[in-house]
Amino acid sequence: MLNTKDLRNNKTLGAILINILLATVSLFANGFGVYLTIQANIGAGPWDVLNLGVSKTFGILYGTASIIISYSILAVDIVLREPIGIAMFIDALVVGKAVDFFNWLNPVPKCTSLLTGVPLMLLGLVVIAYTQFGYMTASLGCGPRDTLLVALAKRAEKVPIGAVSIALLCLATLIGWLLGGPVGVGTLICAFAQGPIMQLAFQSVRFDATHIHHQNLAESFKVIFRPGKCSP
Repeated sequence: MLNTKDLRNNKTLGAILINILLATVSLFANGFGVYLTIQANIGAGPWDVLNLGVSKTFGILYGTASIIISYSILAVDIVLREPIGIAMFIDALVVGKAVDFFNWLNPVPKCTSLLTGVPLMLLGLVVIAYTQFGYMTASLGCGPRDTLLVALAKRAEKVPIGAVSIALLCLATLIGWLLGGPVGVGTLICAFAQGPIMQLAFQSVRFDATHIHHQNLAESFKVIFRPGKCSP
């Protein structure tokens, strides 16, 4: 029987499987939050400007564009020798296709004004924040973009990580805009409000992301293929 410590630290095969399920469900719900920010129709978040720009330019689904970009970033993370976890691969696959699913289902029509668009954008960011909590508690790796940010910040030692983040978001927005992605008030809201909203969401559930040890692939494989040696 799994105990809380094993589940939190992925010490057994059963714990890893449960946390893979937790990460998958959380990321699917995260895709709904992303879908809401896009349906707000007041400009997408920086990374979604890029995803939508690629989608528009090449005539592919949002999810397909998101997967291509996410796995490209993941490849860069690997080249930079950053820790890679199982959930990073799930993140790269599930979120984009969840957005495609909700686009197909179309439960929320696109907004036609700032009066409805701004509240929907904020609601989407709240959904994203709480689903990030669920995803991160699985302790199986951060997202490819967050890992890239950390990798770049390590290599630009004299530059604050906040400045590195802004530069990365600006680059994603610029490329996406050049490809036809939607830039607007919502882009600014996502860029500057997502962090504080996530912080408030984490505080509301008493979650400290800095205390999470994310298991890397090597550690996960050791548990999966040699479970007898990892039991308590």
